[in-house]
Amino acid sequence: NGEIVAWETACRPTEELVKRMLNKGLESLAEGEKPLLHSDQGWHYRIKSYQSALADRGLVQSMSRKGNCLDNAVMENFFGHLKEEMYYR
Repeated sequence: NGEIVAWETACRPTEELVKRMLNKGLESLAEGEKPLLHSDQGWHYRIKSYQSALADRGLVQSMSRKGNCLDNAVMENFFGHLKEEMYYR
């Protein structure tokens, strides 16, 4: 349904940041629920520990095409504005 089930934010992406976000999301799921997880191709979504955590729970990972922010334009726009307000002022 396009619902955001978990998020984390920081000045820079880290493996720990992504792990916290994933754990929050997993805790919010109902028994047997297996959503599609969409992201860009950032290194933090391509690391083995993240991909293994998804596979261990039977979750499907979806990634934008390389260099194509239009695949996830709404969220790219939202986070661009959020970062401007929170970090770059």
